[in-house]
Amino acid sequence: MTHEIRDIFNRIAPVYDQLNDWLSLGQHRIWKAMAIKWSNPQPGDTCLDLCCGSGDLSLGLARRVGTTGKVYGVDFSANLLAMAKERSQKQYRQPNITWVEADVLDLPFEDNKFDAATMGYGLRNVKDIPRSLKELYRVLKPGAKAAILDFHRPENPQLRSFQQWYLENIVVPAATQLGVKEEYAYISPSLDRFPVGKEQVELASQVGFAATHYPIANGMMGVLVVSKF
Repeated sequence: MTHEIRDIFNRIAPVYDQLNDWLSLGQHRIWKAMAIKWSNPQPGDTCLDLCCGSGDLSLGLARRVGTTGKVYGVDFSANLLAMAKERSQKQYRQPNITWVEADVLDLPFEDNKFDAATMGYGLRNVKDIPRSLKELYRVLKPGAKAAILDFHRPENPQLRSFQQWYLENIVVPAATQLGVKEEYAYISPSLDRFPVGKEQVELASQVGFAATHYPIANGMMGVLVVSKF
């Protein structure tokens, strides 16, 4: 399954940013800014962005930690990492980011390394959510926070129906237009398997985190904020 998901993200890399803008009506940048704020990065911190994609959250973290800080952007898609690196090199001031091709289930970092972490639209795609949370817990310093942004199934039946309609009638046709229909058709089934907010909180608590889940966009998105003590 991991290889299948990695292949999907390698294939969609060229249109990834364009689709994200279309699919969220530009709102994903606001939600990512919220996730960065909740992870509480400070100037000079060492930060981690898991499933970094084309680098939005990594670049946002780099702006917060400044020239004395350091950010590691991790993804298993070589194509998306290449895009992220290219984007960062176009910045007026070169951000202090190291791009790492790795699996979030087996992170190549020592224990207690990071002051803050983010993950955007990645947790839903890992094959072992408890293990990925355990790895995140391991590499965070005591007192550190992480914010995990992803799709979410709303509790309200009307909103849930709307989300399903939106995925089927807006997302898949948009992806079809860009030649990546099959790659984006997987979102709905992946959401059906994905734990809802309270279940995410329970999984994070079992690993040792203090956790809170914040529904956003009428519950169609959510941010799981975890703290390591």
